[in-house]
Amino acid sequence: MINPGPYEGASSDLKRLVMLDTHDGFRCDINKQLSPYLAVVHSFWLGTNMLPDGRKRTYTWLAQVADESSLVFARIDPSALSVDGRIHKSLLGGMAVAKLQLGLSNEGQNDQCLVDVDLNGMSWSGNVKYGSMGGGPVYGCAFHQGITSRFSMGGEGMYVAANGNMMSNYLLKYAFAAADTPATPLTPPNSAICVQYAPSGPSQFPLTLNYKKIVTPKRVTLGAELSCDPMSLASHVVLGAEFKFNRSKLHVTVDGNAKMQSVFETTLGKEPGQPRLSLSAELDHMKDEMKFGYGLAIDG
Repeated sequence: MINPGPYEGASSDLKRLVMLDTHDGFRCDINKQLSPYLAVVHSFWLGTNMLPDGRKRTYTWLAQVADESSLVFARIDPSALSVDGRIHKSLLGGMAVAKLQLGLSNEGQNDQCLVDVDLNGMSWSGNVKYGSMGGGPVYGCAFHQGITSRFSMGGEGMYVAANGNMMSNYLLKYAFAAADTPATPLTPPNSAICVQYAPSGPSQFPLTLNYKKIVTPKRVTLGAELSCDPMSLASHVVLGAEFKFNRSKLHVTVDGNAKMQSVFETTLGKEPGQPRLSLSAELDHMKDEMKFGYGLAIDG
């Protein structure tokens, strides 16, 4: 029996295939490793129409200090006058991880402070959280239990006092081995399926089914997501594919409304640490809208 990992990341490997971070304008990230423990990032975003406050450009500065047992992270946005920070500390030889999250802004309406504690057992992972969000306290807990080496199940609950919302989420996940491969705990999965049910969540589709299929290891991976409401029979479907080449990667998705997204990433050189170029596009046929963006990541 193995630990299935934290509940919040149980479906992330499947959802990333159908959720692309597309953008417009130009993004540039300059990464600088100042020491083995300290790294800083200068992030620019120019010529965009996606910022909620109407700004056309933004700049953020990030710094991270990390060692084997702790992490300190800070992000500053001078134009929005906001600061985000995180502190992680491993406890009890890795059996527990304490986390502190802070978010401060000039308006103060969305300020938050959350304390999380992750607990890890031989075959389970748990989380408890407490903090303040939107001017009121927040309480939450999650549990993820491994039934076998390939099957896990769990649940999560959260109460936000500021608006009185009580949210819950339940999950079942199963990983399959290849048909011609013996099913052992050490055999890497060839495909996986994840079912989530959120009866009181913010989404209009409480039931979500994710599927991932590795067609060619380290080359071609397919994904699909079906979201639906069993009561109203409303539904939404997204199909995704990821193609990896020697120095580049292509990721595409298309949903039931003929909305298409794609992200292409490539390394500009054969040596490690070379700049990385990305091209991002989104086309919504129903709304007759299109956006295109490109980005550059430079390691110093």
